[in-house]
Amino acid sequence: MKNFTTKQLQRLENKKKKMAALLEIIKLNEKDREVKMLALKQIETGQTSSVNHLDKNHEILNDETSNRKRLCCTALDETHDERNNETKDKDHSIKEDDKCTTKKPRLFGEDYEELKKKLKENKKILQNIPRILLRSAGFGAKLYDGFEFANRIPLFFSDIQHLLLYSLLGHHSPYTPARWCQLEKYNKVTHTIVFIVEGLSLDHFIAYRSIFSHITDDLEYRFEMMTPAAYNGSIIEELVAVPLTGTQSDKLIKQFGSLENALQSTTDIIQLLRKTFPMHMTTTNSTNRDNNLPPTDKFSRTQLLLSLQQMVEENYPVPLKGKLWKKYDEYVFTKDNYTEVTAKSPMFALDCEMCKTITGNLELTRISLVNESFNVVYETLVKPDNKIIDYLTQYSGITEEMLSNVTTTLTDVQETLRMLLPADCILVGQSLNFDLHTLKMMHPYIIDTSVIFNITGVRHRKTKLQVLAKIFLDMSIQQGNSGHCSTEDSIASMKLTQLKLANSIDYGDSVQSVLSEELDEHTLKVETGNQIISQRKMKKLRIDKYAISIFNYIVKEQRTATIIGTDQIINEYSKYFKTSSLNIKNDENYNEGDQIRLVVADNDKQAITRASEIALQHKFIVCHVKITEKQLEDEHIKETCCTVNKWIHKLWQHIALNSLACVIFNDQKNVGNGACFLNVKKCVPENI
Repeated sequence: MKNFTTKQLQRLENKKKKMAALLEIIKLNEKDREVKMLALKQIETGQTSSVNHLDKNHEILNDETSNRKRLCCTALDETHDERNNETKDKDHSIKEDDKCTTKKPRLFGEDYEELKKKLKENKKILQNIPRILLRSAGFGAKLYDGFEFANRIPLFFSDIQHLLLYSLLGHHSPYTPARWCQLEKYNKVTHTIVFIVEGLSLDHFIAYRSIFSHITDDLEYRFEMMTPAAYNGSIIEELVAVPLTGTQSDKLIKQFGSLENALQSTTDIIQLLRKTFPMHMTTTNSTNRDNNLPPTDKFSRTQLLLSLQQMVEENYPVPLKGKLWKKYDEYVFTKDNYTEVTAKSPMFALDCEMCKTITGNLELTRISLVNESFNVVYETLVKPDNKIIDYLTQYSGITEEMLSNVTTTLTDVQETLRMLLPADCILVGQSLNFDLHTLKMMHPYIIDTSVIFNITGVRHRKTKLQVLAKIFLDMSIQQGNSGHCSTEDSIASMKLTQLKLANSIDYGDSVQSVLSEELDEHTLKVETGNQIISQRKMKKLRIDKYAISIFNYIVKEQRTATIIGTDQIINEYSKYFKTSSLNIKNDENYNEGDQIRLVVADNDKQAITRASEIALQHKFIVCHVKITEKQLEDEHIKETCCTVNKWIHKLWQHIALNSLACVIFNDQKNVGNGACFLNVKKCVPENI
């Protein structure tokens, strides 16, 4: 099946909307024709003679097929002139009747004022309805009706968390969902309700889509979502814990001296437990993995690694579970088992050259691997599996003569790399995603020089390796018309990475410098032609292990929240309230002035019932149910899906208008990816 791009999917959506609008116009035209035919029949039975009926029929047809504003009154024949005078008055009355039946009635007085008032009310309702507008990442994860989009890139649960935060806090939110969507009229969102169904996955929704009628009818936005279980995470932690921002980190360090001291001194800080990469790894028990730096480094090289989200955004091959896995089913890992990366993990710079083959794709023709001493560890020419139609010599430097006697294949290269690379090695290079796709290999530890160096001030505007080498290394590469040299490019990437490690985390990155609030007076100016690039030094510590509870943000805005679930579920949430200063009460003791309400239900059905009863009493509602293994067995799964569908409908019926509803299917065992279903409950204006 053809793989659609994001723009193509947007065009398909627009075409669907246009077709729907066209069908509505056709229906209206049919109604107009029925009215005209009814008027014609009335005229035929009581108001005209048979001859006049022919004249009238002729006039009506002319009126439908022309732009005239009046009816033609010409005679059927010149011999009937005398009859025109006799029928003139009748024709005039017929025209008046026809206008009354085919045009909208004119309103005066009280009727007009009442209609005008209703129109204003409807306009006001429409203007105050919050709306979710998708961006490219949102379209890329969307579940489209009618066909399967095999190359979906799923959303992270952090993306969903950012939307929930923005719906609750608006511009005061520490994070926004701008990466994948935009929430318009956020200040009109009355409530935010999250219904987590632990145990169901995206595969369950696709297999039993017809059963989940209330999802397809009520929840307009449906997405594939990567479950936290994919990287040994917890969905409860992903929901509750909001990672510290740079500004928050700086304030805490100023107040307490360090984040570790802040953790001991204040109850607002949460220490995160989640893993950093969704790989099946044999992890070492190194407690000081970021300490004991090499003498050449000022900070740990692990801080330059791409995060999982960055790898997805930069189109790196990542072993995500679910539908996206099919895209990389032919790819191989650089190692069967990886060990935990440290500040002393070895770095290897990689660069590949490609040629275009008869398949229309780029295939590997040369590879170079360089170590930290700039020695070539591995270099070879490669014979593509398919016939070459363009050697791209001006870029690759490869010619037909160079490959004439080459027998090395892509499989040979893969086996050699798997043997050479250590289990904790870091691959370095410029936009390595293209090289890894060409190699059809996946690797967890990546330093991308196009990401860690940025002279544009715009995160997604990349600078060529040739320009970076000239500015920061005073090194001329890729000169002349003979094409690139993969060894030369690898050495340049390694030198750039080492230069950054010898300076600071923000060196060469204007985006990081602008985002920092604590800026030193020192400014580094690098002149390149007519361009002057300003760099500011800043101090940045690793803060991804610390977070603030989402409930702290809600309470700060003087709003209340509730968590509903069985005893087991509530105990999991309670771990994040152990040292909290929030005013937390159970359901029986909760009063109006309390901040957080914990509702312990005997079973999932009671949890849904209680959530429906108190849905209007709190700004933020979390209802969390857990499907048992028995309920997921083949003989019970349909009944389970029917039950969940009824629960969703019940919650939807009891939430307020303009509420944001979010349903999560989270498979904690990571059999497949999860799903997220969203919508704002709208007040439909009265038809006029």
